[in-house]
Amino acid sequence: MFKGIAGNVLVLGLVSFFTDVSSEMIYPLLPLFLTGQLGAGPAFLGAIEGVAESTASLLKLFSGIVSDRVRRRKRLVLIGYSISSLMRPLIGSAASPLAVLLIRTGDRVGKGIRTSPRDALIADSVEPSLRGKAYGFHRSMDHAGALVGPLVATFLLAFFVTDLRHLFWLAGIPGLVAVLLIVWKVNETGHTPLPKTGLQLVALPPGRLRRYLLILFLFTLGNSSDAFLLLKAGAVGTPSYRLPLLWAFFHLVKMLSSMPFGALSDRIGRRSVIVAGWCVYAVSYLGFGLARSEWQIWLLFAVYGLFFGLTEGAEKAYLADMAESGQRGSAFGWYNFAVGVGALPASLIFGGIWQYEGNVAPFIFGASLAGVAAAALLLLVKAPAAAGKEIS
Repeated sequence: MFKGIAGNVLVLGLVSFFTDVSSEMIYPLLPLFLTGQLGAGPAFLGAIEGVAESTASLLKLFSGIVSDRVRRRKRLVLIGYSISSLMRPLIGSAASPLAVLLIRTGDRVGKGIRTSPRDALIADSVEPSLRGKAYGFHRSMDHAGALVGPLVATFLLAFFVTDLRHLFWLAGIPGLVAVLLIVWKVNETGHTPLPKTGLQLVALPPGRLRRYLLILFLFTLGNSSDAFLLLKAGAVGTPSYRLPLLWAFFHLVKMLSSMPFGALSDRIGRRSVIVAGWCVYAVSYLGFGLARSEWQIWLLFAVYGLFFGLTEGAEKAYLADMAESGQRGSAFGWYNFAVGVGALPASLIFGGIWQYEGNVAPFIFGASLAGVAAAALLLLVKAPAAAGKEIS
């Protein structure tokens, strides 16, 4: 089951685990902290998440291009994780929603610098026939950290910490562990860098890869921040002390499903698995819009978690299958850009619809775009048989 999961793939999975322990000690409590202690509304919550993720998306494109032109992807990965690990705990000192916006954006700057080089480093470190499993494993470790993080937060709040700010400061410890793992255990793969031609952007990839990226962008416009799901959970009566547990349960589903579905895409084809995931997303979002009780929210988080298991590993493996080996960093840069640049309008639109039309309409909007994107992927994008067993 774990064939091919060694070396950089294993270590980078552990890095993501500790990083997400740190991040998810904070994230499920951030909406409550913003709205309860700092007085922010749903629209500003959407602005924080949208601005932060869109900033990261621009840097993901830049860092991916740079990583194709230098021999040391590890250096960019280390810089990115270090910035995030330094910035994230500073939320404990925030005195206003604007301060949270700035700190959250700084955290995402680090994510923007590290993500594309890291994804390319994983692709460089594993056989093509195992890419789906490798990315699935990486996402599983990421979600394992996101499972442990809320549990740690719940434990600390129950027995040791009474102030959310103190908890946010403690979240810096696992982030430091992640940085040390990169320093000591991640190795370069010795890829051949592209010629250095300055800092100009590489053109958007042509053909089916371009169509794939444009469809991903369309899907992302309906895929707003998951902070709104926690807000919905609170709106139907989920008490604040159970929100971290709900978030942990959500990541348990993602952790258990990511590697099996990633490996499934190695056998039956990436596109089929991605389309199934987007359909699951549409169904779960319709459910969130109609949910009226806490038990429904728990069930919907389980279904929604399967969407991540189906898509996260398969989407990245599909991209690696279609990209030229010497331009993989740039391809992942464009992938992360397409996904990330839609985050700002997606969260702003979702938050605006919620604020002015109630909490049902925005979920219907997201489900509708997911259905359109799934149909477009089926009709417009096909990979060769050698890349994930798709039929041209």
